[in-house]
Amino acid sequence: MKLSEAQEQVDKWIKTYGVRYFSELTNMAILTEEVGELARIMARKYGDQSFKSNEQNTDMADEMADVLWVLICLANQTGVDLEEAFAKNIAKKTKRDANRHLNNSKLKK
Repeated sequence: MKLSEAQEQVDKWIKTYGVRYFSELTNMAILTEEVGELARIMARKYGDQSFKSNEQNTDMADEMADVLWVLICLANQTGVDLEEAFAKNIAKKTKRDANRHLNNSKLKK
């Protein structure tokens, strides 16, 4: 699925089932909350913390999808074309970091 298709699908869902978008500020707070939920899973799965007994059925992929959903909502609300923005971001990173990571001795093992 292209990012533009995802943006259209989220917009259609919101207009069909969600009544309306939450405010941009509310969605920013929700995005922060969703990133926190993903961070909790990452800290327990890959970090030093362990899962609590009631956290055994965590779904990292679902949490990532929640983050993407709210990010798409914010893009739709603010008029951001995510495909265009992502393409520009890749070009920027490629130009800026063309040799940076290749020459980073910390990344070579």
